[in-house]
Amino acid sequence: MLRAVEAAGGFATVLRKGEKTGGVILVLTMECGRDTCLWERMPQLDGRRIYSITRRQDDENPHEFAEYMQRRRGQDPDSWIIELDVTNPERFIAESAG
Repeated sequence: MLRAVEAAGGFATVLRKGEKTGGVILVLTMECGRDTCLWERMPQLDGRRIYSITRRQDDENPHEFAEYMQRRRGQDPDSWIIELDVTNPERFIAESAG
């Protein structure tokens, strides 16, 4: 995912490294630093785990998003946090789901 975003001219980085095999992967996506969304891999009834948006940043109250991220990290100290800043970031989430 990181290499694909960078190859497309975007910015990608690991903000926080977690447990190699046990931590949940949280992906922050944005376009030009705006429209931030948090994606998490969620279990489905058929056993698959797909990425779903669990939070969108409210530009009028960015503190709520930061507080949610802080709580989320506390719930899973082994979690990974990846940031993608690229045009149409959803396509990279879809590509990595398979």
